[in-house]
Amino acid sequence: MTAHDSFDGRLDDDDYPAYTMGRAAAMLGTTQGFLRAIGEARLITPLRSEGGHRRYSRYQLRIAARARELVDQGTPVEAACRIVVLEDQLEEAQRINAEYRRAGGTPHPPAAV
Repeated sequence: MTAHDSFDGRLDDDDYPAYTMGRAAAMLGTTQGFLRAIGEARLITPLRSEGGHRRYSRYQLRIAARARELVDQGTPVEAACRIVVLEDQLEEAQRINAEYRRAGGTPHPPAAV
């Protein structure tokens, strides 16, 4: 494996922090202030470069894009961030349920006390 191969692998990684704040804002068509606001609301936590600059992954950009959609529709930033978190939790629960059903599992009622 060459250094180039290693770099290519990181670019395919949704969690690799490949984008600077300026680039991320430009890709989303928003401001750097918006990215800071959703960071302060703890929707996303960008990684920091050695120089202390924020770096965003593709996964984080998708989350930020959804928050921006909601804000553009008039939802306050804090509420938009909460909605995105709840949507993400629901999606994860549905994924787990689907896996459970594929594995042939059946839900068991809670034990009587």
